[in-house]
Amino acid sequence: MKPAAFDYIRAESRRQVLELLAEYGQEARIIAGGQSLMAVLNMRLAQPKLLIDINQVAELAYIELRKDCLAVGAAVRQAQLLARPTLADEVPLLALAMPWIGHFQTRNRGTVCGSVAHADPSAELPLSLVTLGGEIVLESIKGKRVIKAAEFFQGILTTDKRADELVVEVRFPLKREGIIYRFQEIAMRHGDFAIVSLAACIGIDEVRLGVGGVADRPVMRSLPRGAALPDALNETAWSLDAQDDVHASAAYRRQLVRELGHRLIEGV
Repeated sequence: MKPAAFDYIRAESRRQVLELLAEYGQEARIIAGGQSLMAVLNMRLAQPKLLIDINQVAELAYIELRKDCLAVGAAVRQAQLLARPTLADEVPLLALAMPWIGHFQTRNRGTVCGSVAHADPSAELPLSLVTLGGEIVLESIKGKRVIKAAEFFQGILTTDKRADELVVEVRFPLKREGIIYRFQEIAMRHGDFAIVSLAACIGIDEVRLGVGGVADRPVMRSLPRGAALPDALNETAWSLDAQDDVHASAAYRRQLVRELGHRLIEGV
């Protein structure tokens, strides 16, 4: 299919983007990489009156190292972030997770904030953001607000973003001393949507385990180390309300959470 007819504006400033969103609201869509949006438009699952292209807005194309986070602006490509020479030292979980995102071609066009705004429950960037306890910065003509990643994602392709708001920035917390970071994903083929993906921040006594591809959004659980871990993983697996689909059964997904989670956390 082809998209329904729409108007197109190449925005020249952040202010212009916000003014257009205030005017058009639900009838506008932001386009930067277009890796998710174009498929949705082609299937006519969305029929906006206006596409706002933010690729020429230089003030949204930044990666900034701050005191407690790595801040990524709305126009930054996934490939740009992955190519950052210091990424593994700053946010090691991102350096581990991002090679699993699609393929080189999609990472070369897709944006970091676009993936977060799209809110696919199998996507690696939302999972990493939730696991690390990151934040999303939303801005409208009325002002800014900052929301925790765990509160931002509300379901499949559903977020707390309002119609007149732009995801202007995502903030990934920096590496913490004494924490080991690991990531693993199971898919039919590399680059396919994850059947189950797991991100772990492993401390001496406790683990932050993020799970993607099972629930209707990325989920983080705090788990104990040691003898109590298997029971905690089993409880986590059952708590995610896994569903059967054409790719895998709910039972298989639960088993992956248990087995893959144990291997990831214990390093076996």
